[in-house]
Amino acid sequence: MASTIAPAMPSTSTDPDPDAAVRAVRKRYEGLLTVRTRAIKGKGAWYWAHLEPTLLGNAVKLKCSLCDSLFSASNPSRTASEHLKRGTCPNFNHSSLPSPSPISTVLSHSNNGRKRTSSSASPNQDRSVQHLMLSGGKDDLCALAVFEDSVKKLKSPRNLSHVAPPELTQDQVNSAVELLADWFYESCGSVPLSSLEHPKFQSFLTQLGLPVTLLRREIYCSRLEDRFGAVKAESEARIRDALFFQVGCDGWKGEDGVAKFIVNLPNGTSVFHKVVLGGEVVSSKYAEEILWEVVKGVCGSDVQRCVGIVADRFKGKALRNLEVQNHWMVNVACQVQGFTGLIKDFSNNLPLFRVVTENSLKVANFINTESQVRGSFLRYRMQELECAGLVRVPSPKFDVLKDFTSVFPMLEDILRCAAVIQMVVMEDAFKVACMEDPLAREIAGIVQSEGFWNELEAVYSLVKLIRGVVQDIEAERPLVGRCLPLWEEVRTKVKEWCVKYSIVVEPVEEILENRFRKNYHPAWSAAFILDPLYLIKDSCGKYLPPFKCLTREQEKDVDKLLTRLASREEAHVVLMELMKWRSEGLDPLYAQAVQMKQQDPITGKMKVANPLSSRLVWETCLSEFKSLRKLAVRLIFLHATSCGFKSNYSFIRKLSAQKHSRISLERAQKMIYVAAHAKLERRDFSNEEEKEAELLAMESSDDGMLAVVFADTPLIGGIA
Repeated sequence: MASTIAPAMPSTSTDPDPDAAVRAVRKRYEGLLTVRTRAIKGKGAWYWAHLEPTLLGNAVKLKCSLCDSLFSASNPSRTASEHLKRGTCPNFNHSSLPSPSPISTVLSHSNNGRKRTSSSASPNQDRSVQHLMLSGGKDDLCALAVFEDSVKKLKSPRNLSHVAPPELTQDQVNSAVELLADWFYESCGSVPLSSLEHPKFQSFLTQLGLPVTLLRREIYCSRLEDRFGAVKAESEARIRDALFFQVGCDGWKGEDGVAKFIVNLPNGTSVFHKVVLGGEVVSSKYAEEILWEVVKGVCGSDVQRCVGIVADRFKGKALRNLEVQNHWMVNVACQVQGFTGLIKDFSNNLPLFRVVTENSLKVANFINTESQVRGSFLRYRMQELECAGLVRVPSPKFDVLKDFTSVFPMLEDILRCAAVIQMVVMEDAFKVACMEDPLAREIAGIVQSEGFWNELEAVYSLVKLIRGVVQDIEAERPLVGRCLPLWEEVRTKVKEWCVKYSIVVEPVEEILENRFRKNYHPAWSAAFILDPLYLIKDSCGKYLPPFKCLTREQEKDVDKLLTRLASREEAHVVLMELMKWRSEGLDPLYAQAVQMKQQDPITGKMKVANPLSSRLVWETCLSEFKSLRKLAVRLIFLHATSCGFKSNYSFIRKLSAQKHSRISLERAQKMIYVAAHAKLERRDFSNEEEKEAELLAMESSDDGMLAVVFADTPLIGGIA
């Protein structure tokens, strides 16, 4: 590694990242909201009914809903005690404090009554119960308890379990069932169909006065048909209303081979179209046929309304072939896949990754397999980090040198447990083992080497950097004009990474440029030049397109692309208008209005105030560019990512298993359509299973959940 890494002391902390700080604050805020939601539902502390998490700038505060006072969010329990219980809040009523006797004691009165009687019975009675001989043995005691309950119910007919359900009007019943059905559709498999017939769930519906007879058939037959019909009609109306659109295709890269198609509209919204089961291995030719069928299915014979396609696979062949066959189309590759591929490129081509992976595997496997070392590691980890568990290692079925995704959790664990591993190696028992076992000596040499930790931190931070870019892309869903600035920002960050960790720059830059060339499309340059959002103010006060940011080849790409997209009659006119655009630009007032930014209340980042203004200014204020503006509005709105929404993985697997049943497949596709429509409506691009995993990762108690919320210290910064 001497050729790529200069000797350096290992860094034990990372520079503060503004984006990371914003994400940490956001994580605190969302975590507190989760805690409060659970508490309001009866699964948390009483005081959350009066304390509301609030985002103020870059800080999270607790707001008293009774008097509007603001407090630090660091210790909600103490805030509740000092502000609410001790009478500081003028509007708090102490009678609203929870009773020490839970409601469950009332609902299970018969059971608890029996237990109290038993506990207060005389010793003679206890002995008589102990000597009671039943032919079925101890198992008969449960049946006897049920029998006793039946006797008590007959004696007391007014048992709470026999309270008559409330009487609802037919409109109320229909409204409730409709909401229940929508919840099932939009959960899209997260809630299984069989749960409708679960006895407890049916008892719950009965208590509410809702019908349970044939509910499953109604929800998954007649109501599903009606809901699907209404949603589909609304989606088709939106597509008809748009002059042009872009098809987004996501899922070719998935293991299940389920491709999801959405339609991106100029007004910034997206409409779900359908899913296609392609199998795990799909040829480029088959994908090309499917893509073209989707285009024709959306717009019929007027195929020129489809400006292009963005897909997560087949960018090299299928998309290019469709461009060649249809000169008006602009087909681009998904940037999420582009940057994910960059991690793979570094893993395959940068020797640093191979060395770190091999050394980390040796350390992790030694800790996990050697019983004495494993015991010490678990003991110290519990003492230092208050959590148990071994180091996560990749499954044997993965090629760790080709699939770095499986390696990253191992690096994360080793970095988090750096101090713990050092303590294990310093034990006398380990030193004795080193004298007898050459493998133990090798592990000790690796762990006590400053170079190992420096290299490990370098690899981890680079992967984390790129993953952060991917997360931002998934959240922001940038347009094509953003691609060139985005890659330039990554270049700058990677160069800074090289300097920080004393990495030779040239091999890293070569890998980065190779991936850039694989993903690059001339539309990146054209949209970047034509989008008023990226105009640069010159010394004379003019706002001009950023041609100086392009290479000579990229300038040629702009001319070639615009010539291809235009009709033969307008090609030369487009180039003349492009020259005029280059020299005159846009009126400063309009340019400033387009580039106006405001702070996002959720993330705290500065974002464009009106994202649609770039296209609208071409359609309303630049009428002199008659030919160029027709191309500009079609290029500017193109999305650079294909990730519309994340589906439920378990439901997709069930869908794949049912692909040979026509009725089941149609019903499942309709459910996906309704669920996707709802997600896109509220711009929810998350996945229910990922949300569930995040919630389960939190502790069940409020204190445990808050500990997770405030655990925002960088992993590398915790190495000692």
